[in-house]
Amino acid sequence: MKILVLNCGSSSVKYQLFEMETQACLAKGMVSRIGMSGAVIQHKPHDRPEVTMSAEILDHTVAIENVVAILLSPNHGVIKDKSEIGAVGHRVVHGGERFTASCLVTPEMMIELRKLIELAPLHNPHNIRGINAAFNGLPGVPNIAVFDTAFHHKMPDYAYIYPLPYILYKKYRIRRYGFHGMNHHFVSKRAGEILGKPREELKIITAHLGNGASITAVDKGISVDTSMGFTPLEGLMMGTRCGDIDPAIILHMMGREELSLHEANTMLNKHSGLVGVSGISSDMREIQEEMDNGVKSAKLAFDMYTYRVKKYVGAYAAAMGGLDALVFSAGIGENSWQVREAVTKGLEFMGIHIDVERNKSARGKEVVISTDASKVKVLAIPANEELVIAADALEILQKGSTN
Repeated sequence: MKILVLNCGSSSVKYQLFEMETQACLAKGMVSRIGMSGAVIQHKPHDRPEVTMSAEILDHTVAIENVVAILLSPNHGVIKDKSEIGAVGHRVVHGGERFTASCLVTPEMMIELRKLIELAPLHNPHNIRGINAAFNGLPGVPNIAVFDTAFHHKMPDYAYIYPLPYILYKKYRIRRYGFHGMNHHFVSKRAGEILGKPREELKIITAHLGNGASITAVDKGISVDTSMGFTPLEGLMMGTRCGDIDPAIILHMMGREELSLHEANTMLNKHSGLVGVSGISSDMREIQEEMDNGVKSAKLAFDMYTYRVKKYVGAYAAAMGGLDALVFSAGIGENSWQVREAVTKGLEFMGIHIDVERNKSARGKEVVISTDASKVKVLAIPANEELVIAADALEILQKGSTN
């Protein structure tokens, strides 16, 4: 079976087509600048060079029509008929407390999903738009929603309830939800496979370090705590997000700078983190380049970033009562040996010992970067959220066929 995976943003659609018998990616690409002049389609078949095309793409329905068309293209396609697409898997950012596992999209399910827009107003509307577009572009093809929050739904209440008046949780469901769940699930499971042990026997910390960043404590296969909270703003310092700060700072700055709610939200989400501290960039590669050139603000941003990751590693090892493996993933985690080195330096007392050469050579591939004698194994594992979505979609379909 072939499964099309869609990740829809406000003005973009990322896609991959998988052949599930081999889990091979047949093609992948991205439609960007949807609704703007000069929309662009980037498409990469598995066996041919990438192509880039311009088109007028007014909405997500037209975008997905273009995706299907290029998958069928004689020159750039990988299928001969749209009937070869057996299902469409969608990344949906927020499932709230209602959706704790992937599910088949139905009219009733969509009613419930729309109720969650207030929890993720910047993401869920676009995910819903993508689902509707897939229904229009591929009528009769099953659609499966896979939720970024689902992996974290088994956290204990003492980990997800905030120390606020409890009535706020009861009325508004203000709690820790966590995000990046698909990748935390994938890399923790993959770590167990690489180490030759079931994930259910391991205590694992997974660090998803990209422009958005989060870290999760996975105890015997279950997420028992995670750094992102009610929104993706909490937790680690990120590319443009501040992460953990004293909440009184927000009130203080809103008063002193006369900031509106929108302005304060923009400052915390768009102008903080690496770019806010360094004044240079939200891209860790540029931060490291300028740090090497002696720019003090870049060095400060790097040190703050890695220090905060290190603090969470220690906290989550304590929360689980031990640690068997530490996994680095996503753009920074997979590719920056400097970040991995800085995070793990000084953690030898926990049984973490990095092999310098293994660490430096690990870039975008699965590698155990700790020494053979290291009590805690440290790994770099590339993110593969799209494969998780495809695998979940297949599982949902197979369950349905046996009912």
